[in-house]
Amino acid sequence: MPSTPAVPGGKRPTLNDLAARAGVSVALASIVMRGAKGAGAATRERVLDAAREIGYRPDSRARLLRSNRSHLLGVQFDLQQPFHADLVEALYTAAESAGYQLALSAVAPSRGEQHAVESLLADRCEALILLSPHASVKRLTELAAQLPVVSMARRLRPLVDGVDVVRAADDEGAHQAVDHLVALGHQDIVHIDGGRAPGAADRRRGYRAAMRHHGLADFARVVPGGLTEDQGAAAARALLDRAPHPTAVLAFNDHCAIGVLDTLLRARIPVPEEISVVGFDDSHLARLAHVDLTTVGQQVVELARLAVRRAVARLEGEAAEDGREAVVAPRLVLRGTTRAPQGSS
Repeated sequence: MPSTPAVPGGKRPTLNDLAARAGVSVALASIVMRGAKGAGAATRERVLDAAREIGYRPDSRARLLRSNRSHLLGVQFDLQQPFHADLVEALYTAAESAGYQLALSAVAPSRGEQHAVESLLADRCEALILLSPHASVKRLTELAAQLPVVSMARRLRPLVDGVDVVRAADDEGAHQAVDHLVALGHQDIVHIDGGRAPGAADRRRGYRAAMRHHGLADFARVVPGGLTEDQGAAAARALLDRAPHPTAVLAFNDHCAIGVLDTLLRARIPVPEEISVVGFDDSHLARLAHVDLTTVGQQVVELARLAVRRAVARLEGEAAEDGREAVVAPRLVLRGTTRAPQGSS
């Protein structure tokens, strides 16, 4: 097989190129590539051989867009969030199982949410799946008036007609993290906050509730942080500027936690011997061997399955059997960044 398409100018081969190479009509070449009836075995083999020779692949997106339905689910995600990459991967699997394809549109520092969503609408997406959206309730209401919308990884209050919510129980996850640290013997546990990020308020609430539950309200400290490694590093430097240092840190997410780990490493403070660190999300970064981060894992596969199911149910005119909000319990994933504090029995 040639490494590049065998057509003049090196352009992507078209159906016309395939028909000419196989010596058949364009209509017959189309029948073969669609797997439809109407072509003999010898002709079918000749067309498929020609397709391999010139590197022809059918443009399924164009075929779908020519039909009455696109079967596209538009996904808005944040390019800077590793957890979103994990969600997108799981959404691909869930969508393909349901007979749909994904169209992706990224949010980046130079590309806002509105731009990302408008691109998906221009692609004739039939439904939107928005990962941790910051959009206002008013904006979500406007979108839901146009097509089904699923909001992932964000609590939405009040709920919006036409918008399904699929999220993890963030408060429960933070509670699990504190429970684990207290069981190890920690009391001075600090939470590095996510500010106004989706899920931050719930994680903050869960942390405070857990500290009260264990009789540690006087030790509770919430310090400004954020979603990024740089923000986690800045929060860690602020903690180290004051004595005594906490014995454990619960970061807003894994990316933030990695910034904490880097700062502690540079300050020659051993983890977990002197300070234990817990992240949130169980993103692929947390699973790297040299990071080995204890973290609160969101059930990515289940979240993706529910999001696609909600979107497809709306498109097929079915009511979601469990209401407009699905909340999935997280689970603590124990790795190498937590242990009992120094001096504990």
